[in-house]
Amino acid sequence: MSSAPHVVFFEPRIPNNTGNAIRLSACTGAPLHLIEPLGFDLSEPKLKRAGLDYHDLASMTVHADFEAMLAAMPHSRVFAFTAHAETVYSDIEYRPDDVLLFGPEPTGLPEEVMAHERVTGRVRIPMLPGRRSLNLANCAALVTYEAWRQGGFAA
Repeated sequence: MSSAPHVVFFEPRIPNNTGNAIRLSACTGAPLHLIEPLGFDLSEPKLKRAGLDYHDLASMTVHADFEAMLAAMPHSRVFAFTAHAETVYSDIEYRPDDVLLFGPEPTGLPEEVMAHERVTGRVRIPMLPGRRSLNLANCAALVTYEAWRQGGFAA
C-alpha cells in the first residue's frame, strides 16, 4: 500500500483538473475520491485527455455526497484545504489514511463542510498576497507529494 494519502475533490467542476488528479493517483498510489455532484460527465473527452492512459492505473471512487465519503473512511483524519487557515500544509505530519479535502474552483469548500465535526483541521498552501488560489490539481499534487515524501515514498 502506498504511503500517499487519499485525495478528495468536493463537487469538482473542471474535468481537466480531475484528469490530472487521475494521473496523480496513478503515479503516487494516492486514492482519488470525487464527491457528487460532478460538474462534468466522467466520459468527457477533456477528462480522458488530461488523464492520458492512466485511468486504469488509478484508484478512483465516486461518492454520492460528503457523508458517504466520510462513512467509507471512518477512522481517517480529514484536512480541509482553504486559503483562509493558519496551519500550513508542510507543518502537518501526514499518515497514509489521511484525507486531503479540496473544494471546487472557483468557490472552494463551503463553510458547512469545513465546520463538519469530522474535519480535523483547516490547512493552507502559502501564496503571495493578493492571489486567490493555485490550480486545484496543482494543490492536490503539491500536498500529496509532501505526504508521500514523509512516508518515505513507500509504494
